[in-house]
Amino acid sequence: MPIVHKATHDPKMCQKMLLPVRDSLEFLNGKWKIPIIIALSFGNRRFKELASEIEGITDKMLSKELRDLEQNQLVKRTVYDTVPVKVEYSLTDYGHSLDKVIEELRNWGTQHRKRIMRKSS
Repeated sequence: MPIVHKATHDPKMCQKMLLPVRDSLEFLNGKWKIPIIIALSFGNRRFKELASEIEGITDKMLSKELRDLEQNQLVKRTVYDTVPVKVEYSLTDYGHSLDKVIEELRNWGTQHRKRIMRKSS
């Protein structure tokens, strides 16, 4: 639904648009979920691979965030019957539904950075 700019304010329409945006931001809020999703968008990763790719994240936080992403059906945890046990994380199809959102955030962030850097020089 495109944002429509009207001269009159419609509180019901505003609420209708605001609630799902707020829900999205609330879930993706924080420092780590988007970096984890981006790392997994490049392919399956083992825990230690993710930990080394995502600078600054602790093992405890990575474990917590992966569990949360898994509970929300964005990430799949696969345990292979090998010795030693191999565990891999991957994005689900639902997780990939964020690809366009992240791409748009990246595009906006790139443009914003250019704009701000231009004004500060």
